[in-house]
Amino acid sequence: MKRNMQTAPTTSTHTSLAETLENTLASEDQGGLSIGELTDAVGEKGFGLVLVLLSLPSALPVPAPGYSTPFGIAIALLALQMLIGRQTVWLPASLQRIRIKPSLAKKMIGAVNKFLRTVEHLIRPRQQWIRARLGQSGLAIVILIMACLMMLPIPLTNTLPAMVIFLIGIGLSEEDGLLAIAAFTIGCVAVLLYGYIIYLMLSQGPEAVDGVKDWIKAGLGMGV
Repeated sequence: MKRNMQTAPTTSTHTSLAETLENTLASEDQGGLSIGELTDAVGEKGFGLVLVLLSLPSALPVPAPGYSTPFGIAIALLALQMLIGRQTVWLPASLQRIRIKPSLAKKMIGAVNKFLRTVEHLIRPRQQWIRARLGQSGLAIVILIMACLMMLPIPLTNTLPAMVIFLIGIGLSEEDGLLAIAAFTIGCVAVLLYGYIIYLMLSQGPEAVDGVKDWIKAGLGMGV
């Protein structure tokens, strides 16, 4: 008797990264989503998505004064946890209580949707050493350095390190090792830029940084 080998078609649904971020940031609370609620919502999706969300305001950039330092501290703590091999996200209560205002969350959703619509077709799982312990440790060191640079009190110069963290977070979320390599390259540029800025401040004083800030403004299309 001939056996029917046909099986019912299986359908797999894949939620895009943009949709995942939008769903995570959505909140009906007028006070906005807290970082603790955000990490709880991410759950088993791990460090990548949290890194994307915390670096997003400075990376794209979204106007978010006052968030760079606490978000930078949180990112540094996440990097240390990755470095020691921790599998789940932990943050102290003082950071978990920080809330993302609904107006900022709306700007973040708009900015990330615009960015990901442009590049999401280029992102796919490849070079998955990114998930191995050695790969995670290497990326954690880069993230830690970028988080420290992001917290330096130099206006308009946290975009590059935040973008590095943002791209690494996407790479971790989507298991794209090639994207992580690209982020590492941008990180090297950020380190050189900060080294130059610090040299200018030490040799010529804080006013010497104005030219660099004007250059960054022009590069971001913000005018001078």
